[in-house]
Amino acid sequence: MALFFDAAWFDARLEGRGLTRATLAAVCGLDATEIDLMFKDQREMRPADVAVFAELLGAAPAEIADRAGVSTRAPRADPLEARLQALEARIAALEAALASLSAD
Repeated sequence: MALFFDAAWFDARLEGRGLTRATLAAVCGLDATEIDLMFKDQREMRPADVAVFAELLGAAPAEIADRAGVSTRAPRADPLEARLQALEARIAALEAALASLSAD
């Protein structure tokens, strides 16, 4: 994981796509000074910036965040999904119990 903004990587990706820092600034709704501060690791990238950079540079948002030195949290399990799985398991157990009672 990058501990700082990897400006060289971002500049290379921009060049490879025929884009400039000014393009990033315009699409992110920032001015050139704000982009320069970001590239100098003096301005933190916002989540919306990560999404824009990912789209423009053709990279995954996780890679953009990593190369920008942005702290990211590990995805958490969906609590509704866990509840649904638990309920489905209980229903299956009840159906099995009913089936065994009916067989007797």
